Amino acid sequence: MYHWDFGALWPYRHLLLDGLLYTLMFTVACVVLGLIVGLAAGLARLSKSVLISGPARAYVELFRCTPVLVQLIWFYYALPVLSGIQISPATASVLALALYGGAFYAEIFRAGVVSIDLGQTEAGQAIGMTRPQIMRRIVLPQAFKRMIPPLMSQSIMQLKNTSLLSVLAIPDLLYQGQSAAHELYRPLECYTIVAIGYFIVLFPATVFSKRLETRLAQQDRS
Repeated sequence: MYHWDFGALWPYRHLLLDGLLYTLMFTVACVVLGLIVGLAAGLARLSKSVLISGPARAYVELFRCTPVLVQLIWFYYALPVLSGIQISPATASVLALALYGGAFYAEIFRAGVVSIDLGQTEAGQAIGMTRPQIMRRIVLPQAFKRMIPPLMSQSIMQLKNTSLLSVLAIPDLLYQGQSAAHELYRPLECYTIVAIGYFIVLFPATVFSKRLETRLAQQDRS
């Protein structure tokens, strides 16, 4: 019978906490950049010009239909060969995850805008507002409320995706857990602590997201 010994991990507590901090920092960076890219791509997809909507759709489909792990490896190994510019593992990781998340955010933004009644746009046009003004002052404020639950769900997925950063030797929580496991020869304890670390962060975020979604749904019905 296996004898658990979590006490052996105590000397590695700072290593694991640093890994958790790296995970959170990369999540924030990827979510913020992904939201910016997603908003731009989502609005571009709504353009009537094929020259604008076409590339935006190609980007969205490309990143949504390829595994994020493949994208991470491609950005780190292939992009420097094609561009002639060496990039660090951290830069490659942020670029890949931000663009991957941005593709999903783009569809959320696009769906949110499309869900707003066309009469809102026509009303703005009737009082002489330009298309950007209508989007900024009328459509987006209303659509954003509907976007919040899926945006939060996708952001939680972004945090989960950071566990793949260990393949590029990013010292995130999983990578530090692997390092501790190799030194201690106690993989069960190490990976259990890693799983608990992710759970401690993800569970409150998931509960908050569900409660917020329920509250927004109740407000829509009232």
